[in-house]
Amino acid sequence: MTAAEIRQRFLDFFAEHGHRVRPSASLVPSDDPTLLFTNAGMVPFKRVFLGLDELDSKRAVTSQKCVRAGGKHNDLEEVGKTTRHHTFFEMLGNFSFGDYFKSEAVDFAWAFLVGELGLDPERLVVTVHHTDDEAEKLWIEQVGVDPARIFRLGDKDNFWQMADTGPCGPCSELHYDLRPEGERGRPVDRDRFIEMSEDGRFVELWNLVFMQFDRDAEGVMHPLPAPSIDTGAGLERLAAVLQGVDSNFHTDLFEPLLARVAEVVGRPYERETDAGVSYRVLADHARAVAFLLADGVFPSNEGRGYVLRRILRRAVRHAWLLGRREPTLVHVVESVIDAMGDTYPELRQRREHLLTTTRAEEERFLSTIEGGLDRFEELAPAGGTGTIPGDEAFRLYDTFGFPLDLTELMAEERGWTVDAKGFARALEAQRARSRADRAASGVVVEGGETFEGWSGSEHATQSFVGYAGVEARSPVLAWRRDGDRVGLILRDNPFYLESGGQVSDRGSVVGDGWTVTVDDVRSIEGRSAVFGTIEGDWGEAPGEVEARVGRELRHDTERNHTATHLLHAALRGVLGEHVVQRGSLVAPDRLRFDFAHTAPMTVEERAEVERRVNAGIWADHPVVIDEMAHADAVAQGAMALFGEKYGDRVRVVRIPEVSMELCGGTHVRHTGEIGLFKLVSESGVAAGVRRVEAQTGPGAFRYLADIEARLDEAARTLKTQPDNVVHRAEQILQERAELESLLDDLRKGGGGGETVVAEVALETDGTPFQLSVVRMRARDADDARRWGDAFLESVDRGVAVVAADLPGDKHSLFTFVSDDLIARGIRADAVVREVAAVAGGRGGGRPHLAQAGVGDPGRVDEALAAAEGVVRALAEAG
Repeated sequence: MTAAEIRQRFLDFFAEHGHRVRPSASLVPSDDPTLLFTNAGMVPFKRVFLGLDELDSKRAVTSQKCVRAGGKHNDLEEVGKTTRHHTFFEMLGNFSFGDYFKSEAVDFAWAFLVGELGLDPERLVVTVHHTDDEAEKLWIEQVGVDPARIFRLGDKDNFWQMADTGPCGPCSELHYDLRPEGERGRPVDRDRFIEMSEDGRFVELWNLVFMQFDRDAEGVMHPLPAPSIDTGAGLERLAAVLQGVDSNFHTDLFEPLLARVAEVVGRPYERETDAGVSYRVLADHARAVAFLLADGVFPSNEGRGYVLRRILRRAVRHAWLLGRREPTLVHVVESVIDAMGDTYPELRQRREHLLTTTRAEEERFLSTIEGGLDRFEELAPAGGTGTIPGDEAFRLYDTFGFPLDLTELMAEERGWTVDAKGFARALEAQRARSRADRAASGVVVEGGETFEGWSGSEHATQSFVGYAGVEARSPVLAWRRDGDRVGLILRDNPFYLESGGQVSDRGSVVGDGWTVTVDDVRSIEGRSAVFGTIEGDWGEAPGEVEARVGRELRHDTERNHTATHLLHAALRGVLGEHVVQRGSLVAPDRLRFDFAHTAPMTVEERAEVERRVNAGIWADHPVVIDEMAHADAVAQGAMALFGEKYGDRVRVVRIPEVSMELCGGTHVRHTGEIGLFKLVSESGVAAGVRRVEAQTGPGAFRYLADIEARLDEAARTLKTQPDNVVHRAEQILQERAELESLLDDLRKGGGGGETVVAEVALETDGTPFQLSVVRMRARDADDARRWGDAFLESVDRGVAVVAADLPGDKHSLFTFVSDDLIARGIRADAVVREVAAVAGGRGGGRPHLAQAGVGDPGRVDEALAAAEGVVRALAEAG
């Protein structure tokens, strides 16, 4: 089974059980300072678990892209050495937000692994938190797991939390027995299980987290608003088990990448040698680099960018070990895009950015790595032992670009250690010198970024000229350059610096023979500095430049900002004067507005808010901007933005007869320029705070065009016209309800599409009973279970073996056993295992009801024919 098939079957399985399929969130968590990266499937739902946000469904299922390469969850140093550690991976998860809890989560997990994927239940081992009597009881009594295969473990293994604070709770893990053929299924004690889990003979497949608490900064755990479920199953591990390989790296997820490494390096992958580690590192790191770049992380010397740079440079070093002296990772990143671009379109959309940035980073490190390796050889010669001094480790970092952890890794490989504390002292000493030098020159810059070229102009005044236009000719007051990354402070600056919810501008700065593509604007000692990637070379100094803000992006931002003012006024008019702003985001592609209100808006309220905003747009009001004393503005009724500080003089944005607010942002000249306004979503943010998101202008048009396209698709599917979709859907739902009712009646009455293969009278201990062997067509597994319930009600003693042919050419086997026969040694789970084995399937379940998958559909009849012998043998043994 391919990884893509596993992913889709997981999503489909839970969708069939009432879960809303949601797309993967970004690897960069939104509004969560506690995390560097999305490291688990529950991260996008953290606020939902805390009761701060609401979703349109109480159940969700995702395949979430994750990175663990920094902070609490950091697997970087294990990658390539073990069979199962990765920097980037996909986590399959099903979630309940105050809906179902432990009982259903346990049932779903067993049904998917055993019933859907066909894993051997005798090879599954369960762990629970040592205090969780309820979970252990559910596994034993509800699922039928042998108590000998359930272990109670402590907080380290069976209590889960995403970070030091936030949602957490006890968990139950499902492990799979990977011991050699002759040892599989043999019982082990708790200590032996732990030992074998650590050496890979048991592998954790799925973690079911029973979310019950919110841990605060002091470590105190407070009950969540509602107990919830968060599960995580690694796609890579499931693929390895189902594909019968000894390593995640030997699944179809990694084989194309390892093949590309072999192609570029010029020799085949060597699994069992030290060189094999380098192949695996390159394959793994290519995935992390591709997805981090696609989600907007850029290599740098701090935060997320630093982690990305470490991953890149670790990959370059391993390519170097394989004999490569030119960019290598970029070719593997290209294979990642080709292999995963259909599932994750952002890879294809940013293809050139991914390849260009990866190649540039490789070339930058390759230019210094040889000198760094030569110096490392002098510091830690092979065959020796000792400690590399901290100041020398710092020199490898400062001069040659070796991150400390890379130096530590190389040292460990030779039996050396590194004085990490000495490195930290040397790094801090350099920072102190830099601060002192900047203070002495009168130029102090935030974040340790030193700007050059002041030459007495450090006291020059900078003017923001972006209100008047989007282009300006300006001298450069100061600059800094780090490779192809450039920072510029312009005297006449048209680039808006993020403030009041409005994001910073993007654009370009063009000089004599060079261009900087501006992707960031930051405050540096009270001045706005623009940052970006340079093409060309300015020589000794940048000179005078042409600064150009992206015209379309700016105009879209202006549309959204002015629409935010109209929205604020409309909300107050519809919901009441208690509505005040509690936060906002104004970007080119959307606007977000948080406001004080105690309940979700009704459908009618949302419609009226939309109507009022669009009426304000189509009235084409002028947008009047004045500067005045703060006291005068307040006296005239101007509203202030939440969280903003104002000086004595303020900028007032007024839409006559509609709105008047203090605002430093950029706006359209007339409201008619906005074109169109469309509310996209509404949700809760915190107690008494609601959030709406909306789009305007071209964005709103695209949003509505997408809805229209989906409506047309729905109409084609339903074979009707778009204006008749609702009526046709109601007809189909009514017809379905009638058919389901009829089918249920038929099932209960013994009709409904089943064929009786055999009915046999048997006995056990002199007691007669009936064996029924049936093949039936079914909509889903519930159909077969309902048939089984009716069968058990209709016989005093009986066994039924049912082959269900399901939609999509799927097949399942079911067994049903009456209570009296269970006491005599005939169990449904024992029957289904033997019968399913004939058709290459596996399964299990409870004593009275069990289910199994079918490996070879062509042998179902053969399996049914074997049912009598299986049951007869159990009856005689009983």
